[in-house]
Amino acid sequence: MQRTYEYRLYPRQRERAALDTLLEQQREVYNRALEQCKNVYEATGKGQSALSQWSYFRDWRNTYGDVILNASSLQHTLRRLDKAFGAFFRRIQAGQTPGYPRFKGKDRLKSMEYTYGDGCRLEYEADYDRFVLTIQNVGSVKVKLHRFLPDLARLKHVVIKRQASGWYVFLQFECPDPPEIKPNGLPAVGGDMGLLRLLTLSDGTLIDNPRWLRDNLEALRRAQRKLSRAVKGSQRRKDQRLLVAKLHEHVANMRRDFWHKLTHWLANTYGLIVLEDLNLSFMLRNSHLSLSAHDAGLGVFQELLTYKAVEAGSHVTLVNPANTSQACSGCGEMVEKGLTVRVHQCPNPDCLLDLDRDLNAARNILNFALKSARIEPSDDNVDAVKVMRSPRSSPIYRGE
Repeated sequence: MQRTYEYRLYPRQRERAALDTLLEQQREVYNRALEQCKNVYEATGKGQSALSQWSYFRDWRNTYGDVILNASSLQHTLRRLDKAFGAFFRRIQAGQTPGYPRFKGKDRLKSMEYTYGDGCRLEYEADYDRFVLTIQNVGSVKVKLHRFLPDLARLKHVVIKRQASGWYVFLQFECPDPPEIKPNGLPAVGGDMGLLRLLTLSDGTLIDNPRWLRDNLEALRRAQRKLSRAVKGSQRRKDQRLLVAKLHEHVANMRRDFWHKLTHWLANTYGLIVLEDLNLSFMLRNSHLSLSAHDAGLGVFQELLTYKAVEAGSHVTLVNPANTSQACSGCGEMVEKGLTVRVHQCPNPDCLLDLDRDLNAARNILNFALKSARIEPSDDNVDAVKVMRSPRSSPIYRGE
């Protein structure tokens, strides 16, 4: 099993300067390799691979005395260009709009990779009671190791990244597969994803949409107006660019923290979690929904929930979303309603079900999964409505 842990780095001024130099040299390698690929293809009609380019860049690294790149780290940069070309040709074959690999402008390359043990190693300094990341030609950089690696974990790969708030390291490791976890026996629940409310569960729990980006749009607008007025190339413009980037990073951190906590709660509260198999790209292409869709981050939610459910012994399944909002969860009759209609009212005199539209959809989602598995629904999913509010102080708060 492969995992990745993220830690904060605290480099001193000299170490920050060395890291900046390393990133700039990695950018130069990437751009030189891309230029070489274009020239060779135009001259011969053949492409280049990381392996075929390595001999040239090995000699280039040894020729220039001011190059401090680690050899294996340079190879990872060449492989990154390989992946970019691979994605370009894959999109062409799939009939999609391809994006040709672009040259990296200044500050556009933000990360570099290392093979663990070759130019990069995590060590413990007993004299100072701290962990440090020793990087070739940089030094020993303090690491805030807020959680230890799992037992028997083998570090394989290291990514060092520069973000607006500072430097971070991503430790990628392999650890033994956990023993097979038996189903936890917790109740099943269906969930309807949306933008008005992020999630509506079939047992009546409502997950509000905190709207992280919209709540910070005013501060972002002010910061971006100041940035647009600053003189290009000035120190004031550089400082303002950093401020805008920090605001965006803060919004992204709040969103990811919320989803981490919520998916942990879901995975440890329910044994079966049923969601719609939505193609979220349609929201991103819609000019009226794109901002809210990006702000919600529903794709991150699905990604995090999947692996947390495995660790908790829960199961996540997806069902076809067709007619989940139109069908009545009580009797199954189709009740046509537009997007503006937020209440489901069944006209069937034997049913007359009247409840929230999203709650009706969530119950349908659960029923579809249970019927396909030939499982009878339990009474746990027809409780009174409970609301999970999401104030800024706590992304997960249960209120009545």
